Amino acid sequence: MADLILNLATASSLLATLVAGALLAFSDFLMRGFRLAGPVSGMQAMQGLNRTVLKSVTLTVFLLLVPGLLALAGLAQVFLEGAPRHFIQLAAGVYTVGAFLVTGLGNVPMNKRLERLSAPSDYWTAYLTGWTFWNHVRTAACALTALFLTLAVRLAA
Repeated sequence: MADLILNLATASSLLATLVAGALLAFSDFLMRGFRLAGPVSGMQAMQGLNRTVLKSVTLTVFLLLVPGLLALAGLAQVFLEGAPRHFIQLAAGVYTVGAFLVTGLGNVPMNKRLERLSAPSDYWTAYLTGWTFWNHVRTAACALTALFLTLAVRLAA
């Protein structure tokens, strides 16, 4: 059972890395590009992306990692000991709070408010700054999740 848990941890680490990469693109250059495009074009582009992401593979992976990591943490509690168990549980907690809850309580409400706008307003400027900050948090949480899962696997070897 330990081997199965560690293999699942490896796969989950890869998936968390993919999500971190997608989020990093927003933090690194997409949001700056939207700002440079100007208020009308930038806002419309972000509104379009927000609609498109709802049917994406990335969102599916992002959402499925939550129950997957929580189940993995439960299995680790029963079948693993020491640092590997703790790192898997830490990964599940960091992802659930830092990626999933931040998205649901921070980025999604901002996206919904942006969607209701038909023309740029002062909110667009605040959106760019606030949304990007919370996206940095999500990116870091996904990267830390991948790191903690990798450490769990390496320390179990």
